[in-house]
Amino acid sequence: MSALAERPAQTSTLRIEQDGAYLGAFVTGIDLSKPVSDADIEALGRAHAEYGLLIFRDQDMSADDLIAFGNRFGTLSVHPFAPNSGVKPELITFRNDDKNPPFGTDCWHSDETFRIAPPMGTMLRATDVPAFGGDTMFASMSAAWEGLSDRMQHFISGLEAWHDFKVFKPLFGESAEGRKQLRDYEDDYPPALHPVVTKHPVTGRNVIFVNPQFTVRIKGMEEAESTALLTQLYDLVKVPEYQYRHRWKNNTLIFWDNRSTQHYAVHDYFPKRRYMERVTIAGTQPLPAFPAADLKFVRNRKARKPEEFQGNYAGHAPKKV
Repeated sequence: MSALAERPAQTSTLRIEQDGAYLGAFVTGIDLSKPVSDADIEALGRAHAEYGLLIFRDQDMSADDLIAFGNRFGTLSVHPFAPNSGVKPELITFRNDDKNPPFGTDCWHSDETFRIAPPMGTMLRATDVPAFGGDTMFASMSAAWEGLSDRMQHFISGLEAWHDFKVFKPLFGESAEGRKQLRDYEDDYPPALHPVVTKHPVTGRNVIFVNPQFTVRIKGMEEAESTALLTQLYDLVKVPEYQYRHRWKNNTLIFWDNRSTQHYAVHDYFPKRRYMERVTIAGTQPLPAFPAADLKFVRNRKARKPEEFQGNYAGHAPKKV
C-alpha cells in the first residue's frame, strides 16, 4: 500500500459549480495530493458524467498523485503510441517546446476510439505551460445530437462506423521493418465498429460518436455518401453553442468524459514550453442508442442488382501473384 493510501481521507468541503451551458464545471474544496473520500469520488463521478468536463485549479500534486487519483475511477490504460514516462507506462508525458513541436492533437477527436472499448475518461494536468496559447477546446456531442432536426436524428439512428488508428500510421515510416511493425499493430488493433449514435451509460443521453481523427467510414454505405455524411457530423463540433474553451494555468487538472465529448488542443504556442501529464481510464464498448440498421437500407442502389447478389464480387478475390 502506498504512503498516500495509508493517510486518512480529507474532510469533505467539495463544491462543483457549472461553468458552461452544455459542458464544464469547476471543482473546489479538494486537494488531490491527499486521499479523496469514497463519497467525494462518487460525487465527482456523477458530475463527470453530467457536465462532461471537470476543472480542478491549484493542484500541487505529483505524478504518483495523478495516477492514484485516476485509479479511483477505474483501470488506467496504456496508450500504444503516445509518449510515456518509461518508468510508468500508464503516465503519458507531453513535453512540447522549441525542440519538440506538438503532434496530432490539433484535430477534433475522442481519445482512442480505434479501440473496441475506448477510454471512459481522461485526466490531463499542466506542469509548465505558457501564459497564453495552448488552450484545449471541448464540444458536447450530446448537445450536438439534441441540436439536430428530427429528420436527421432519424436518418443517422442505427448507423455504424469504422474507427482506425490512421493518425498514427505515419509513425512507422516506409521501411520494410516499419511496414512489418505496422502490420503487427494492425493485428493488435483492428478497425473497431461503433454506433454513430451511442447511449451514455450513466446519463442515458444520446451522443454522436464519430470524429475526424479516427473514424474512417460508415458501415455498408457507398464512399461518397459516407464521406458527405461524416463531414456534416464532424462539423457539429464547430458550433460555438456546443463548445467550451479551457485556458491552462500551471497545476490545473481537467477530467473529461471521453464518452460524450470531443476535444482539440490548439497548436498556437510554438516555440513556447507546454509540459503536461496525462492518465487515461479504460472504458467499455460503446452502447448503441438504437438497433443497428439493416445494411440493405444503407447500401447504394445504383446498380439495381437483386438482393441475392449483394456480396458477390464477380470473381474478384485475394490471390498471390
